[in-house]
Amino acid sequence: MNIINCKLALKTLKSGLPIIFPTDTLPAIGCLPKFSEIIYEFKNRDKNKPLILMGSEHNQLIHYVHESAKEDYENIASTYWPGALTMVIPSSGQVNNALTSSDFTLGLRVPNSHIAKSLIKETGPLLTSSANISGFKGSITAEGIALDFPSLDILGPVPWKKCSGKASTIISWKKNGDWRLIREGEVLVKELH
Repeated sequence: MNIINCKLALKTLKSGLPIIFPTDTLPAIGCLPKFSEIIYEFKNRDKNKPLILMGSEHNQLIHYVHESAKEDYENIASTYWPGALTMVIPSSGQVNNALTSSDFTLGLRVPNSHIAKSLIKETGPLLTSSANISGFKGSITAEGIALDFPSLDILGPVPWKKCSGKASTIISWKKNGDWRLIREGEVLVKELH
């Protein structure tokens, strides 16, 4: 198991490789947006399944949001972030390298994890997925994840603070003030219709 700090994590990410890091929900595998293909390869993930773009705060992600959805994005982000909520929202035209969906939407999230937010503050937004091989339940410890991804660097220090072990709630923006539940998680969103 190769444990690294934030400075080495940035070097690894700039080289095109993903890293493993803890969040408040499940440990994540993350990469810089221009290297998104690498996560699909390591996870053996279906390329039709989009990744989530994580930020350290909601202002770091706002330029990824299409103008038509910015007001609703701000309202939800200021109420529920940082936390276990992912918003699927129309993307602005200037963010094609972060798009992994075919419908020009992005999943955005700010985790409630000091170590994750500190990393992303240094690296900029990261495209992420849960740190498991697709189709298999993953571990929530660095030691367990290292068995699935022995060649990847793991952000320390370890052991990590305990995470919830549950995936984030996912909501999707339809139109002004209209959100739909995609996946139920810990966060209950009162703005859903």
